[in-house]
Amino acid sequence: MAEAACFLTSAQVRGAFLTACRLDVETAKPGNVSVQSAGHGMQADQFIASAEAAAAALLRRGAPVGQRVLDAVTHTRDAVGCNTNLGILLLVAPLAAALDDLTEPLTAQRWRAATQAVLERLDLDDARLAYRAIALANPGGLGEAPEQSVHTAPTVDLRAAMTLAAGRDSIARQYADGFHDIFGSGLAAFREAPVAQPHVATLNVFLTFLAGWPDSHIVRKQGPAVAQSVTLAARERHTPWRTQCLHAPAQNPLDAAVQRLNAWDAELKAQGINPGTSADLTVATLFVGICLGFAAAHAH
Repeated sequence: MAEAACFLTSAQVRGAFLTACRLDVETAKPGNVSVQSAGHGMQADQFIASAEAAAAALLRRGAPVGQRVLDAVTHTRDAVGCNTNLGILLLVAPLAAALDDLTEPLTAQRWRAATQAVLERLDLDDARLAYRAIALANPGGLGEAPEQSVHTAPTVDLRAAMTLAAGRDSIARQYADGFHDIFGSGLAAFREAPVAQPHVATLNVFLTFLAGWPDSHIVRKQGPAVAQSVTLAARERHTPWRTQCLHAPAQNPLDAAVQRLNAWDAELKAQGINPGTSADLTVATLFVGICLGFAAAHAH
């Protein structure tokens, strides 16, 4: 395949995306669907099939952000018949578009700057296409808003529409602030784990986001009080897990802290609580981290 300007091949970018999506369901993350634990009426294989179906449209070089999202959602619906990945697609589309623009070797700083440039040139067509994608995916509660609701035609560009929602939605906030959480706390958590332990890195990123602020999906489905309680519980569990799995990795990773997370997973699913936005942010962070790893290896 042709080399991208950032010196990643199209195959590497696709591989990074599919690996990120695979790690998302291979890693048992409390409240989320995984290979080990189905939930919320969905199975892990639906998420893998969704990633495969969406990848070509999402990563198509030169395509506008809104078109990437709509086409990827359409292919996902055709493949699995439900919304498994809207948040992931909304996050990865600007990141992938930014890769097209890079003319120097890929670094986190350059990628973040290129993503900012992509966000600044989003237009009304991007908003129209993204609104169609959100309506097609039909996620519960997403897009309901006093201004620029997805159930009406947008009158502002996509970034402006996302900025209006940034206070109540963590994915919209990435559009507003230049993917600060992905390139900041998310990437730091990814890099904290050993390179040889991608599942540990995945869970560390997820728990970092879940413990950082209330999950937008939980807020929409169960309300802010439940979401805040889950955030506090994540903080209580993340610290002992990090001590065991990151700071004392020689210990058996299947004892106390991990078992505690598995028990919490069952509790959350029994209550229908799904930290889906934290998972979406995790996939986007993994995509960034894996691509940067490919770039670093290429540089050497």
